[in-house]
Amino acid sequence: MKKNPIQLLPLPVERTLKKFGSDIRIARLKRGFTIEMMAQRIGIHRSTYSKMEKGDPMVGLGAYAAVLFSLGFGTPLGDLIDQRNDDTGLLLNLEKLPKRVRLKKNPQGL
Repeated sequence: MKKNPIQLLPLPVERTLKKFGSDIRIARLKRGFTIEMMAQRIGIHRSTYSKMEKGDPMVGLGAYAAVLFSLGFGTPLGDLIDQRNDDTGLLLNLEKLPKRVRLKKNPQGL
């Protein structure tokens, strides 16, 4: 028996997606857009758009990116995990630095 993909998500991720969908809905309502208008703007079916506002994890990331852009939020996904802002990754890079540097011996004696 296959598990529902939403059941495989950690609870904090599931909650975050639901909040994200709710935030998208509020942003749409504030701008006076209908579900049909948003779906047409980004080229998806309105049922798919409705799933987005519910935080459905099966909706593609590209659709979420298009919605953010259509609502005027630009392209925030592009900088979401930018390596310059990845503190953990930067620390891991520092951990891999050698403890000391040794000069290689020149085989020609120069």
